[in-house]
Amino acid sequence: MACFQGAWEGESSILDAEETQYRKVAHFNLTHRRRQNFYALPSADWQLLSAPPINFLSTLDQVDDAIDANADIAQEILDSGLESFGLDSELHTNQPAWHGVAKASDLDKARSTIRQLYRDWSSEGAAERRASYRPVLQDLRNAFGHVADRWNIKVLVPGAGLGRLLFETCKEGYNVEGNELSYHQLIASSWVLNQTHRAEQYTLFPFVSDFSNVVSRADQLQMVKIPDVHPATALAATDVAAGESGFDRMRMTAGEFTELYNATKYKDHFNAVATVYFVDTAPNMIRYIQTVHNCLKSGGIWINLGPLLWHFVAPPNREWADGQHGHKSAGVANQRCVELSDEEVLMLLQKFGFEVEEKEVVHEGSGYIQNPNSMLQSHCTNTSLSSLDKHRADIAPDRSSHWVAKKVA
Repeated sequence: MACFQGAWEGESSILDAEETQYRKVAHFNLTHRRRQNFYALPSADWQLLSAPPINFLSTLDQVDDAIDANADIAQEILDSGLESFGLDSELHTNQPAWHGVAKASDLDKARSTIRQLYRDWSSEGAAERRASYRPVLQDLRNAFGHVADRWNIKVLVPGAGLGRLLFETCKEGYNVEGNELSYHQLIASSWVLNQTHRAEQYTLFPFVSDFSNVVSRADQLQMVKIPDVHPATALAATDVAAGESGFDRMRMTAGEFTELYNATKYKDHFNAVATVYFVDTAPNMIRYIQTVHNCLKSGGIWINLGPLLWHFVAPPNREWADGQHGHKSAGVANQRCVELSDEEVLMLLQKFGFEVEEKEVVHEGSGYIQNPNSMLQSHCTNTSLSSLDKHRADIAPDRSSHWVAKKVA
């Protein structure tokens, strides 16, 4: 079993978001409200739309079925989360205190996590994974492919999400540690890595919430099977070659990246750090660079791939926009965020003891959790995504910065 380290710390709203609230809110927002709007049309109009060949009410029935299939996966993830964090697995049947406490942000993250299973753990998401993960794995091979005992090479994957890059790196034979702040993603990654029993065990409808820019209802109701590969079976096949069990070489930590890995226990600990779609989550890029420098061994490499869609940028100040020149704080994180260019990030690396060995701006063209059949490809907006993923998908970058830097001082 993959080891997950970290405290639960009373994140009860996550349980509620992952369980009954996900199902209830999805049905209400996606179908109940549309049925109300449908029957508010003039009688002749809704009768026309409900009849063949459009059959709009039948479409809503199919959407309800798809919501239930996704909610069943959410329930599986919840059950595994209760077990992983040592909570009574029967709590959710006895109306515990955490029922009904989920916030809107928790529900957004739960929906986003379900959808990210498409990107990381379906055959159909392979194109996005190839664009994001293959260059990083190749960089690791270039640096350590000659090492016979590869299980002694320690790799850190911050922002590990649902664990696919963690899994692929472990499958290559490395000793890998992921780090993730989101408990939604921690619970889901633990479920897919530890609790699934076979490939293509579950049915997922990743685009069921997309009612705009739909070419065909078949696109909206596309079904995918997850996981595309059974992690335990795949890792078992690497055990003999690696000399150590795959699950013994893979672990995940829960917590904020800089708080964990600036600690003395991690000083000069890893041979490589791999960040994919991660560095732009930094409120303070300097802090990220210092943290990687602390935990990398001398001569270790930092591999990065991703855009610079800085997440902690303050929104326009309403007082200034309205002509009221107040000085209200926009928040601690926003106050210390500086939006650096790619060139400036690379300059900072050299200031902190890194030597940039390779750098390029790559054209990915695959999007981020994007429906390849959608009419809207360059600016994909979806209300089922969390605020972080809305930010990515709204802009849908097809260019990412890819670089490799060595710790030399």
